[in-house]
Amino acid sequence: MTMASSALWASDHTQQVTCIACGETADREAAREYDKHGDRWSREGKEFEYLCKPCHSEYCHQNRNGLERTLVAADAGRTDRNTFLSRFCELVANNSDPE
Repeated sequence: MTMASSALWASDHTQQVTCIACGETADREAAREYDKHGDRWSREGKEFEYLCKPCHSEYCHQNRNGLERTLVAADAGRTDRNTFLSRFCELVANNSDPE
């Protein structure tokens, strides 16, 4: 093992992350990576979000078929709940692909 890879592991080992589902803080090694693009194996240039182990085991691991694009198009996290839900329902009802 080279010193560079050892240093990378050490920084990852002590890093704290926040679960995107429940907001709890956890050690990086006790969390699971979440890639909103659905391809966590293509790592170049990506910054991952994280789920704590309990939230990771609870979420559905099935194909999302455009869910992330629909959430972005409905302004998830950028608008109030009612506006988001209205936009999301409209997009889903119209079976619209926001791209």
